Amino acid sequence: MKIYDCVPGFEFDESVDFEISPCWFLDATHSVPPWTPMFGWFWIHFCRHGMQYGAEKLSLPTVKGWDWRFKDGGGYLALLIVKDPEERKAREERFRVAIRPFLEDFSGLWRGFVDEMVGRYEKLKALNLDTATNTELLENFEDMIATCKRMWEIHMYLMYGVYTAFVLFEQMTKQLLGFDDSSPQFHKLMSGFDNKSFQVDKGLFDLARKAEDMGLKDQFLSTDAAQMRTTLLQSPRGQEFLKIFDEFNEKESGWRLERMAEINVPTWLEDPTPAFAVIKMAVEKGMSYNLDEDRKKLEAVRLATEKEVSEKIAPEQRGWFKTIMKLAQDSAWFSEEHNHYLDLYAHAMVRRSCMGVGARWVKEGAIDSRDDILFLMPDEVRRACINPGMFNLRPLVERRKADWQQWCKQGNAPAYMKEGFTFEDAMKGLVGSMDPIALKVVVGSMPVARPELKADLFGVCGSPGLVEGTVKVVWTEAELSKIVKGDIMVAPSTSPSWTPVFSILGGVIVDRGASLSHAAIVGREYGIPVVMNTFEGTKVLKDGMRIRLDANMGAIYILDK
Repeated sequence: MKIYDCVPGFEFDESVDFEISPCWFLDATHSVPPWTPMFGWFWIHFCRHGMQYGAEKLSLPTVKGWDWRFKDGGGYLALLIVKDPEERKAREERFRVAIRPFLEDFSGLWRGFVDEMVGRYEKLKALNLDTATNTELLENFEDMIATCKRMWEIHMYLMYGVYTAFVLFEQMTKQLLGFDDSSPQFHKLMSGFDNKSFQVDKGLFDLARKAEDMGLKDQFLSTDAAQMRTTLLQSPRGQEFLKIFDEFNEKESGWRLERMAEINVPTWLEDPTPAFAVIKMAVEKGMSYNLDEDRKKLEAVRLATEKEVSEKIAPEQRGWFKTIMKLAQDSAWFSEEHNHYLDLYAHAMVRRSCMGVGARWVKEGAIDSRDDILFLMPDEVRRACINPGMFNLRPLVERRKADWQQWCKQGNAPAYMKEGFTFEDAMKGLVGSMDPIALKVVVGSMPVARPELKADLFGVCGSPGLVEGTVKVVWTEAELSKIVKGDIMVAPSTSPSWTPVFSILGGVIVDRGASLSHAAIVGREYGIPVVMNTFEGTKVLKDGMRIRLDANMGAIYILDK
């Protein structure tokens, strides 16, 4: 009998899983590089639960959410498609009722859930992990699990609702106006919206200006970000600045991680180096936050485009067109804001609880390092948490750590398909599913090569525009400092913590992405061209290359190697 290890019951087994679906896609947006076992457990269990919960709560007509599997640190997904026409018809009737709260007041719906989740986070943070008893640590850990599960229920209920409207609106623009979500005109309709993540960025830029006003420019320019706190503590003005910085960080902004879908990196509260790096970069490169002014221009363009396209719609269809358009537009700000209040904040709580347990276990001899907890699972925490001194978990940690290191070296296949099933078959199923998250976030549209353009690389337009510039390949947040104004950033994907650097970029190229992924949304707000789903951008393009990026055509030309 096969014994499941990292994510019991959810590790990929082709002997049975191909009966559920002939194709399992890698979620390269979130599980590259491979997840640690602890985080993989959380994602596979609760993202999976949340997607099925959200799809059923809304009674989506065509899909019942996703099933997930864990393989070598990668998250693999399969769509649970509704195939029976009568069932689809019945679900569609229920969907029309379930979507009404979204159409009536999506912002109000969202605010209510934000208040619920922030209340849960505050309860978790109230426990002092250093002085808590082992029993209290375990109780906090269990509360954290329940909070993470609830986060995914809210996350996917809201995401399925608002993103379904995005897909429906794109269908309407195709049918009635002749353009889809890769069109510059469509992008104009989706631009000019503020969100919490942008507000955090604005706070960082304001801190950069504050540092200059306080005469601290030289300290920021001459000090490495990792040593910034030590340097600032040496002067009265530096200490005054740190009080302002810490207040900004402790409110909410510090509860974010470089990687949205992992817990093996510190939060800004644990290590403020990423925040100091942004402030230093803003001082050094003269970066400024112009989005408030730019947003007014984008909003004016959006309103003019709304008027223009609405006048082309038949009067009897115009009301519904505007209603769906409004909810589709809500997806633009929600897509970024939910990252702050849901993914980042909740996963910071997962990390906080795990690190509290890990630190205690080091003291009591169960493991060698607090990060070793990342190679265990919740059931193993339950087993040892009250009496960790009675357990030696080192052999299990070392075995899983060795496995994870191997996963990181070898990478993961983009998909697993049943023999005889083709990629074209898989894409047909994906499109037919009408699943908005697969279509617009995780998988996205596939690039179409156009030989007549004679381009070196093709992708899909995420934000329109044409630019020439120098390539800077970025894999981690630490590499953002090498970017200078006008560079074209090339990355596997981008993260909310990378957003400030968009203010000086000439353009962005990502291996994976879709029209509601981070790079596309932020690129549209900053008015810079973005090309997604190149798949090989980080392999083909190298630091220092001069390229032409024609995002309108999804084409990339290497000018100087």
